[in-house]
Amino acid sequence: MHIPVSDAKDGARLAVRVAPRASRTALLGVIGEGADAAVKIALQAPPVEGRANEALVEFMAEVLGVRRSDVAIVSGERGRNKTVVVRGRRAAEVAAAMEKELAERTSGN
Repeated sequence: MHIPVSDAKDGARLAVRVAPRASRTALLGVIGEGADAAVKIALQAPPVEGRANEALVEFMAEVLGVRRSDVAIVSGERGRNKTVVVRGRRAAEVAAAMEKELAERTSGN
């Protein structure tokens, strides 16, 4: 599976589609194709008072092995479709970490 991440001057940039109020927080996969592709992430937190955004930043920081301050939502803070930047990481590093997380989730580890 190809994780749609690109290099930008401020770090690795990716489109994310969140599904708040899920039974658990998890990386679900990739939806869409080409320029419309996005990483789909289920979040246990509700979309109230920024709690889902906080949960997204925390989850991505954990999966990618970076500080929470290195993960920023640069657009879409009030919607399900977001653009996220991971500072200090290249696209290939972010894609590899997310593919590993997805493989572990689907294998049951």
